[in-house]
Amino acid sequence: MATFLYKLGKLAFRRRHFVALIWVALLTLAGVGAASAPTAASSSFSIPGTEAQKAFDLLEKRAPEASADGASARVVFKAPDGEKVTDPANKAEILKAVDALRSGSDQVARADDPFRAKTVSKDGSTAYASVSYKVTSMELADEDRDALERTTDDARTSGLTVEVGGDALQAVPETGSSEVIGIAVAAVVLVITFGSLIAAGLPLLTALIGVGIGVSSITALADALDLGTTTSTLAMMIGLAVGIDYALFIVSRYRGELAEGRDREEAAGRAVGTAGSAVVFAGLTVVIALVGLAVVNIPMLTKMGFAAAGTVVIAVLIALTLIPALLGYAGRRVMPMGEKSRLFGGGRKATADQDGKPNMGTRWARFVVRRPIAVLLVGIVGLGAATLPVSQLELGLPDDGAQPTSTTQRKAYDLVSDGFGPGFNGPLMVVGDLKGADDPKAAAGGIAKTISKLDDVLVVAPPVLNKAGDTAIISVVPSSKPSGVETEDLVHSIRDTGARITDDTGAEIMVTGTTAMNIDVSQKLNDALLPYLALVVGLAFLLLIVVFRSILVPLKAALGFLLSVLAALGAVVAVFQWGWLGSLLGVEQTGPIMSMMPIFMVGVVFGLAMDYEVFLVTRMREAYVHGERPGQAIVTGFRHGARVVSAAAVIMIAVFAGFIGSSEQMVKMIGFGLAIAVFFDAFVVRMALVPAVLALLGEKAWWLPKWLDRALPDVDVEGEGLRTAADRGADPDGDRELARV
Repeated sequence: MATFLYKLGKLAFRRRHFVALIWVALLTLAGVGAASAPTAASSSFSIPGTEAQKAFDLLEKRAPEASADGASARVVFKAPDGEKVTDPANKAEILKAVDALRSGSDQVARADDPFRAKTVSKDGSTAYASVSYKVTSMELADEDRDALERTTDDARTSGLTVEVGGDALQAVPETGSSEVIGIAVAAVVLVITFGSLIAAGLPLLTALIGVGIGVSSITALADALDLGTTTSTLAMMIGLAVGIDYALFIVSRYRGELAEGRDREEAAGRAVGTAGSAVVFAGLTVVIALVGLAVVNIPMLTKMGFAAAGTVVIAVLIALTLIPALLGYAGRRVMPMGEKSRLFGGGRKATADQDGKPNMGTRWARFVVRRPIAVLLVGIVGLGAATLPVSQLELGLPDDGAQPTSTTQRKAYDLVSDGFGPGFNGPLMVVGDLKGADDPKAAAGGIAKTISKLDDVLVVAPPVLNKAGDTAIISVVPSSKPSGVETEDLVHSIRDTGARITDDTGAEIMVTGTTAMNIDVSQKLNDALLPYLALVVGLAFLLLIVVFRSILVPLKAALGFLLSVLAALGAVVAVFQWGWLGSLLGVEQTGPIMSMMPIFMVGVVFGLAMDYEVFLVTRMREAYVHGERPGQAIVTGFRHGARVVSAAAVIMIAVFAGFIGSSEQMVKMIGFGLAIAVFFDAFVVRMALVPAVLALLGEKAWWLPKWLDRALPDVDVEGEGLRTAADRGADPDGDRELARV
């Protein structure tokens, strides 16, 4: 592989105009496609195999007029202090608002009169009108949302407090300038690392090109493939991080090759042949982790994984081709390792290796090699302490109660909780299949009566039958909030009574609705976590055996990852569930951790963690293969790789942390979780635990059974083939002579 990539790097360097033209054409094509593509009409959220989804499918077939999966809004009215909503003036204003809701949009299927629907609080201070739409929240046009907001604004002029909840107001999450801040931090780190604006600008430029192609392609295909807005957010997040990192690895190795006296074309070839091999395998681990999300069998998550994996593939290809091409354009403006531009020191040596003084990475590696047990114990105890909050982990999906207190959704949620009870914010929908019942109407009544006797049931509405009379819809209001454990227990209790109801009435029941769907999603994700972990870690373990030609090094890499991801998940629990440092990060409401967070962190963080493992340890492996003793190989790997890996980690942390400023709780949680996970993995696991373990293992770390050594393909990540050819005076490219070293 090293020889092939070496040839590719030199070809891209020589044919830089052609390579640059190809990538500019791809960026233009993707941009034109995104600009001309129709706006994504929908982003369906289906959970195959769950009871909640089966109930939705049944209602869509038998009672399409119910618009069970359509968008919904709850317009909450609160009378001024000392007044009631039933007072004639207030009642007239509310009825006027309900009429405006019905006529404000062609997509409104139903807008209930709160006085007929009896959705007025006992004290008469609060009422709400339920609005159902014919289409999903993602299919609602801006004018439909504008009509809803105009109606509520008009109602407020009468003195009533009017707030709106539900998913009808759901919009694209706002991240503001947070991503720009992350990129700015990345730029500063790159300038400090390279001591040159040109060298620092290359990784940023290529990462932005890669993200531009990836996100534009997602936008162009969004309508055809039913892709949601979160898909492009994740692709941007991952694409920026790995795009900068991979380019950083190549540029850093290129400067190192220049420092050893090679000409620029040769240095570009060798940089792609060595660091590029690490980039390929690091990218493969990320792709495996992201594509592996398909095993969860949640279409939205699968699409997110594939889209993000596509941006990673683009980042790898850009690092292998566009970077050497741009290095050709930059010429002498990208200087050898150790030299800085005039702006940053005028050619002064930045590292001290040339004058005999070790750099910081060398000093740290020597310390770890001398004190491996102490470093290992401190690292494990520290990460172990961070994992403790995981024992209190509560999973769920965010509802309006998790919105910032300044939003109308959160205000509506609080008004309903105060006026009616928290359960009214998440009523359950029980669907009765009455085809097997002798008396469908009586069977529906029996179902409602049975459910009303269960614990934590506050209200059971009278059954509503479809036109054919073979399907009943029963609204059940729990006593507890939608994300509460008691509500989850109630859902399971209703389902457990299903067999008894079928025996008594001949009808079959299913529980659905947003709350039940969230519970089913959480359960499905929990059930898939271990199989997913086994698949992803297993495949990556095999891949790393090929890369490192060792059993213990990949095993150590996988165990270190598990420790870092558990510690990161513990930090997420402490911040978003317990509220530690919540005000600092803009977390206004604590609650359950998003149910997809554990499996999502496993997928994304594992792939990213292997980036540092591959890049750092391949330098150690390279030194060991070339004759250095195990301890010295660790020091050599750190001398060449620690600065680059540290810079890459800081950049990735900055990019992820930029998403903490999002207005969407889910995006905020993902950004924080990934940022803290990269911090733990890069600076504790890879920089401390990995060298400590390798120092303790010595030569055993690189042990591989002879039969397995013969069976494995020789991918030559260390570039041994390049060095062998140079020693023979031959050229791997066949027509040019390598510089002797």
